[in-house]
Amino acid sequence: MEKINNVTEFIFWGLSQNLEVEEVCFVVFSFFYTVILLGNLLIMLTIYRGKLFKSPMYFFLSYLSFVDICYSSVTAPKMIVDLLAKSKTISYVGCMLQLFGVHFFGCTEIFILTVMAYDRYVAICKPLHYTTIMGCDRCNKLLLGTWIGGFLHSIIQVALVVLLPFCGPNEIDHYFCDIHPVLKLACTDTYIVGVVVTANSGTIALGSFVILIISYTIILVSLRKHSAENRRKALSTCGSHIAVVIIFFGPCTFMYMRPDTTFSEDKMVAVFYTIITPMLNPLIYTLRNAEVKNAMKRLWGRKVFPEANGK
Repeated sequence: MEKINNVTEFIFWGLSQNLEVEEVCFVVFSFFYTVILLGNLLIMLTIYRGKLFKSPMYFFLSYLSFVDICYSSVTAPKMIVDLLAKSKTISYVGCMLQLFGVHFFGCTEIFILTVMAYDRYVAICKPLHYTTIMGCDRCNKLLLGTWIGGFLHSIIQVALVVLLPFCGPNEIDHYFCDIHPVLKLACTDTYIVGVVVTANSGTIALGSFVILIISYTIILVSLRKHSAENRRKALSTCGSHIAVVIIFFGPCTFMYMRPDTTFSEDKMVAVFYTIITPMLNPLIYTLRNAEVKNAMKRLWGRKVFPEANGK
């Protein structure tokens, strides 16, 4: 059967149909997006200028910040502009690209968080072998693996959608092109595609989450053998990672660990993992990590008070 595709663009319903609510949301999310950009750029710059990137933990943290910027930028700018627009449209190609970007950067972030947990496991449970196991070459290979994994996941998702016929309607009850709302518009039975999509996303989300839980459980148990000072430092670092994992995987599990269906709460949940989480990550890693805070004080203290520091 030949594929029929009469749809050249999609229309978003957006976050709300109330104009006053949209105006408030415009101000709020413009502020949030600004915080995302500045906060994550600050962490990246601090790690680079403070030469912390030589440490595997901060090497991966800098890329996590980069992915957070990219991840939120796939949806946030379009959403913010649409809040004041009368017509919230996106082309078919633009929708497919947005779908690819959301899953590419979202999946890459999941894998980076998993690699960061592995790094903490090696540092705390195998400290004598840490520099050997987490060498520069190993870190680069792990990072490359996260990008390849994210690409493979997202290309499968998009390929499944591109093969479907869209002959109308073309209204998406969302503020960006996500897999479940788009599948609802296909003018064919999407049961099999929905099962494959759920299996793809669910395996990655659940598998990574289980690995993370096991890793941090082993780490916390092994901390009993360390001194009080080492426990405090390790808990401070791991606490940041665990907090980020919970606030990211909670909404993702709700969205993708279920059959091909949509709920009215989906848009609010999506706001949490596409906007709120990337905004909170820099705050969590900065406030909970003494080394990052000290690096910021040293770096920006020199920038703001160069003469005083030179005396």
